[in-house]
Amino acid sequence: MSVTQSKVVEGKATPRGKYPHIKRAGDFLFVSGTSARRADNTIAGAQVDSLGTTHLDIRVQTRAVLENIRDILQSAGAQLSDVVEISTYLVNMNDFSGYNEVYGEFFGYDGPARTTVAVHQLPHPHLLIEIRATAYKPLK
Repeated sequence: MSVTQSKVVEGKATPRGKYPHIKRAGDFLFVSGTSARRADNTIAGAQVDSLGTTHLDIRVQTRAVLENIRDILQSAGAQLSDVVEISTYLVNMNDFSGYNEVYGEFFGYDGPARTTVAVHQLPHPHLLIEIRATAYKPLK
């Protein structure tokens, strides 16, 4: 019998629509598109200086996204090592190198299958990246 469960994780940024952070379907966990947004709605890797100039950092945002995904998975008893597939959405492919650098701190060649695509925009102009993940974590 298949088990399906949805969960909004306490302490994480509230989803910007009516969807869960994570959905279990049998032995698979599906993490919704996750950004660098914090619970207080600030964005890691996004700063505006006193003159109003915006500074966005793909490395900081990528690290924050992967840490958010790690925390969301842990809420369901899984780890990043359980991730089997990742889809990454970058606003600018010029950020690919910085993203890839940080990604390599979390995963190696034995990590998940991965697709990276460029998108026109994300739900906030300070977001450079969004990642969705699928993990395999059998029910005990």
